[in-house]
Amino acid sequence: MKLYVMVIDDNRLVANSIVKMLTLLGHEAQAAYGSMAALQAIAQHTPDMVLTDIHMQGLNGVELCRYLRYDSNLVNLPIVAMSTDNQPAMIASAREAGADGFLPKPIEIEALEKVIQQIETALANGEKK
Repeated sequence: MKLYVMVIDDNRLVANSIVKMLTLLGHEAQAAYGSMAALQAIAQHTPDMVLTDIHMQGLNGVELCRYLRYDSNLVNLPIVAMSTDNQPAMIASAREAGADGFLPKPIEIEALEKVIQQIETALANGEKK
């Protein structure tokens, strides 16, 4: 299943490298360089999945998760948080805000592929979106 994935990170290099990984895995991906750019892009074309950094300027990734979960059209949108901060409290905070998964940075393509497969299974079973 080919997914359309929105990659949200205020670090352009990181966002672009994750987009390239997703493309190599056979998916369509778009980078948004921060939460506000992501919200505008999502309003124009809802992705099948969101990968969001946690630590961003302005609206951070945890706040973005909460915001997306409050939108009735996006409540089931799969969201995976990512961060170099992989402390249990940070991961719990992201999950409480609505993230379905977590990827530690730097992102490894094998871990990304595994998360994508989990999301694809959930989508195929009607559990998301």
